Order: sequence, then structure tokens, then C-alpha cells
Amino acid sequence: MRVIKYQEIAERIREMCLDANYNLPRDVLQALQDARTAEESSLGRSVLDTILENADIAGQKRMALCQDTGMVVVFAEVGQDVHIEGGLLTDAVNEGVRQAYSEGYLRKSVVGDPLLRENTKDNTPAVVHVSLVAGDELRLIVAPKGFGSENMSALRMLKPAEGVQGVKDFVVEQVTRAGGNPCPPIIVGVGIGGTMEKAALMAKRAVLRDIGSVNPKPHLAELEGELLELVNRTGVGPQGFGGTQTALAVFIEDYPTHIAGLPVAININCHVARHVEAIL
Repeated sequence: MRVIKYQEIAERIREMCLDANYNLPRDVLQALQDARTAEESSLGRSVLDTILENADIAGQKRMALCQDTGMVVVFAEVGQDVHIEGGLLTDAVNEGVRQAYSEGYLRKSVVGDPLLRENTKDNTPAVVHVSLVAGDELRLIVAPKGFGSENMSALRMLKPAEGVQGVKDFVVEQVTRAGGNPCPPIIVGVGIGGTMEKAALMAKRAVLRDIGSVNPKPHLAELEGELLELVNRTGVGPQGFGGTQTALAVFIEDYPTHIAGLPVAININCHVARHVEAIL
């Protein structure tokens, strides 16, 4: 049994929240540079130049990449041989978020009740997804999620007969409807199968994959490529001003489902695609 202390988790979460809000992931930075080269619209290229300049300033001056510093989403994979000492995992996560958003001058965007709308003033609670895995490590992925992109999420319970074409139509329709709201070029996560909530969770996890990775299933890898091409044909372009680079990637995750259903969920990440991973 390996012991990981509460304070160690809180401190790592604090560091990860700051890093995610100040620095573009390397794969995202490279993808944006590639998109700048590939963009056919002069206005689109100008927008991408501004995006890259913004990222450079944020990293150098340790300032937020975006004024919407998001609601913190954490995926925690807990090894079955890990014991957390000193408190609960979720409490440690929230303590780290609290410290980061206070010390880092990051906007506090969380309201405690979705209807009464009173701000919690420290950007907690985070949304924490915990899974138990083999081993004696704790893997953490921190992904502050802004709501310009989160509000463009969608779920549809397709009929099985709608099949692959139904998935394609849904994705293209949703990206077109979203337009410039999620600050493209975007990353599109698609969850296919399972149940309603499983599809949504897969879509959220999918947007955090490394750009350049492909689904290990050949037919899904092919579909990812087809969807990226279709999305970039919509003409939405960088920040919705038109162009050929609407998305940097489309990622699909899947799970077995019921004979009577074909759940499909879409989650969209903005161009900063904030996420940081660590293993304790």
C-alpha cells in the first residue's frame, strides 16, 4: 500500500491549475501553428496570428490565456494500492483549486446554486471524475473548462438505423450551429454508445487527447478523419470569421450500448484547450 498525502495532492492541483491557465499545451501550440500555415483565408491567418501572440504573452507574463478561466474539471485515476492520508481526494482537489484561483488572479466563475446564482468566490467546487485502476499511482488530469465552448455541448439519442451518417450529420450540424461561440479553431470530442451520461463523459474525456493521436479502432480512426474534413468544410473558420481551419482535431471515444439505442454526445473545446496531466 502506497500513501499519498492530502497536502501533496492539493499542492499539485494548485500548480496544475496555474500551468493550465497560463500555458498552451505543446501539442495545441503546434496544431495552431500548423493551422496558421494551412489557413487559406487572410483574415483567418490574422486571427491565428493574434491567438499565437496572446499565448506567447500569457506564458511569458504568467497571465491567463483567456478571461474565462473556467470551471475546473479533474479526471483522477486512483490506483487500487493507493491510500490517501489526511483527508478526502475531492477535498484536496478543491483546496488546490481554491489556492490557485486566489493566488493566480484567476477569475472566479462558479456559482454555488445553479438557480440562485451566488458566486462561491474561490472557483470551487471542481467537477471531479474518479476511477479505480490497477497499481499504486494517482494520475491527475486538470482541465479548466470555459463555458463559451461548454455551452456548445449537445447530446442526441439517435436511432440505431441512423448509424454512421447520423453521427456525421449531428457533428457537422452542431459545429455549424456553434459558429464562433466556442472560439475556434476548436477540438471536437464525440462520445458514442453506452448510456446518456456515459456518452457525455466520453465526449468530455475525448477532447483531452493529444492532437495527432488516433482512435485504435480503424473504423473510428477513419471516421475521426472524415469528421475533421467535414467540419473544416463548414467555413466557420478561426473565431467564426470564415476560413478553412474550424477545428484542430475530432476525437471519438466509444462504449458498448443497448440494441435499441445509439447515444451520441458532443463536447467542444476552445482553441486554448487547457489541460495538464501529472502522476503522483
